[in-house]
Amino acid sequence: MRRREDEQLWALVHAERAALAEDLAGLSPEQWREPSLCAGWSVEDVVAHLVAAASLTRWQWLRSMAGARLRPDLHNQRRLEEFRGADPAGTLARFRAVLGSTTAPSGHTPAYLGEVLVHAQDIRRPLGLPRTPSIDALTPVARFFSFRNFAVDSRTAAAGLRLQADDGPFRSGAGPLVSGPTLALVMAMAGRRAYLEDLDGPGLPVLSGRIPGSH
Repeated sequence: MRRREDEQLWALVHAERAALAEDLAGLSPEQWREPSLCAGWSVEDVVAHLVAAASLTRWQWLRSMAGARLRPDLHNQRRLEEFRGADPAGTLARFRAVLGSTTAPSGHTPAYLGEVLVHAQDIRRPLGLPRTPSIDALTPVARFFSFRNFAVDSRTAAAGLRLQADDGPFRSGAGPLVSGPTLALVMAMAGRRAYLEDLDGPGLPVLSGRIPGSH
């Protein structure tokens, strides 16, 4: 059962990567340099990070983290620089080369689907690109984020709140309600303040207070 679920999740990862690659193909040089929702990272930086994420095995990731003295920001920056192309076209080519990759540092497949979904929106939101990922892709990520701190402190952000999607089956927790699109709930749990404006409910001030800035 677990293997079948992982296969389904990886199929969603591949589909979301392909959709992002399609969006990226139409960007101007100026758009590649635009700031993303990741503080300090341009659109091209985020794409290079996604290439790195799809390229590192567990042992490569462990060696990189050890070399960075367990500082994730330094690890991410080094790998971003390693996997960025000579220009945006080169970075996009590298991204296209890993669209079907199932390489990951661990077996937390929903987290790696979440990485693609979140970073794709880190790019799309500032550029005004309209695509919204499917509910089938968003729902397992929302569930994972609500009960597990992994690359982001999503469980901490959601603690003591009742999260409810108004466009899909996602429900989680107990407490003051925060409701809205599944995408906005995912992005808010991932620490993206820009998506708080898409949410509503008496628990929203609590959630907002837990997201001090962009991540």
